[in-house]
Amino acid sequence: MSNNRIRKVVIVGGGSAGWMTAATLSKLLKDKFCDIELIESEQIGTIGVGEATIPLIGTFNRTLGIDETDFVKATKATFKLGIQFENWGRIGDKYFHPFGPYGLDMGGVSFHAFYQKRHPEHRHELLEQYSLQALAAKQNRFMRPVNAGNSPLSTIAYAFHFDAGLYAQFLRGHAEGRGVKRTEGKVVDVTQRDADGFIESVTLEDGQIITGDLFIDCSGFRGLLIEQALKTGYNDWGHWLPCDRAVTVASESLDVLRPYTRSMARDAGWQWQIPLQHRVGNGHVYSSKFMEDDVAQDVLMSTLESKPLADPHLIRFSTGHRKKFWNKNCVAIGLSAGFLEPLESTGLHVIQSGISSLLQMFPTREFNQIDIDRYNRITTFEFERIRDFIILHYHATQRDDTDFWNYTRTMSIPDYLVDKMAVFKSQGRIFRENEELFNDTSWFSVMMGQNFVPDQYDTVADVLSTEETTEKVDHIREVIATSVTHMPLHADYIAKNCTG
Repeated sequence: MSNNRIRKVVIVGGGSAGWMTAATLSKLLKDKFCDIELIESEQIGTIGVGEATIPLIGTFNRTLGIDETDFVKATKATFKLGIQFENWGRIGDKYFHPFGPYGLDMGGVSFHAFYQKRHPEHRHELLEQYSLQALAAKQNRFMRPVNAGNSPLSTIAYAFHFDAGLYAQFLRGHAEGRGVKRTEGKVVDVTQRDADGFIESVTLEDGQIITGDLFIDCSGFRGLLIEQALKTGYNDWGHWLPCDRAVTVASESLDVLRPYTRSMARDAGWQWQIPLQHRVGNGHVYSSKFMEDDVAQDVLMSTLESKPLADPHLIRFSTGHRKKFWNKNCVAIGLSAGFLEPLESTGLHVIQSGISSLLQMFPTREFNQIDIDRYNRITTFEFERIRDFIILHYHATQRDDTDFWNYTRTMSIPDYLVDKMAVFKSQGRIFRENEELFNDTSWFSVMMGQNFVPDQYDTVADVLSTEETTEKVDHIREVIATSVTHMPLHADYIAKNCTG
């Protein structure tokens, strides 16, 4: 083995970020490659709001060799087919952002073009009839894919809602089983090398000194290493995403187990509802410039659908990211790297993505700056593209009933988003560039759902005549409707397959 290889990785902080990192490194690097030590303190709580996910979490779990049913049982998880947005375009509007495609592309032409040609009158509920996930969600139905040939039931895309605290515990078992050493303690000092400022060691409250080659900062908003020690700096996106607070509370389970997240726009932000097997996660994200904390708390508590299980908890945040995700021999993962409000459930994904990129560019003790720069460039791109998609929700609105919505509707937006919206407005075209996370279905769903419709359909749809378009598009809708009738209720599916 190379004498330059990393011999010791020190992860500062537990929670989802720390244990996802530890579990992945221990699985893919093996204990013979390097030692891995995770430091966490039971005195320091975790944010724990990352309870809704996108389908790529399934890939992450499979990479770790995790059995999905074991995972669902251990984390009290439910299944998620997408997100229902309420009051975002106009008060009273509802639309569904589904996982999986609308309809079926035909002849190399996007289904979106045929849909717009067939339904120039656009209505939210009409579009959802062309999505298996959206239609099943409305009926509270769910099943995992089955081998059914060309049926939509063969390719059901889904994610999960789960207890983030239980997930961290679950991953801890996997990581420790593969040799990760957990050290209980609170970091009180960071020692850097005089020559180059690289981190040499951390000192715990009990005086213990822990050295390492590579340090991974999973310490949350504090950024104990990346910011407090290395003074990396922060790019604040508050002018585009003005929400900077969230008040959260768990409540009792509901009578109906919905297979989707609810996102309800409020006067100065939005409210989430995430159903788990044993409770419901609730939160109200808002801008302190437009709403007082006590008012925000009252909004949340007065709109709960079930009895609260604890007192509400206030979280303060600044949307944005560190100016460098990887600085010297320190990589920030999770909230220490940056924060994107959980509107599209991307919190755990950016952890997963950061870990994946780190493994692709895993350093030697020389810490090649070319690799570090590439990591920062790729991660910045990911954050910025997710940012733009989230901004879309706030900007593509017709609401003018509060100062908050007047601000987001009229504010200047990033050039990338300006171009994306202009291209769609012209002929309904959406281009997925490089490796941006959200695909054309996602952009199409939000723009159409919030009444940002194109001036005309994409004329390439004229490869089929109007009669052929009507026949094929209507047939797709009928197949999806029939397929959904074969799906059991979400609650029944979990009770039969994923409890105990």
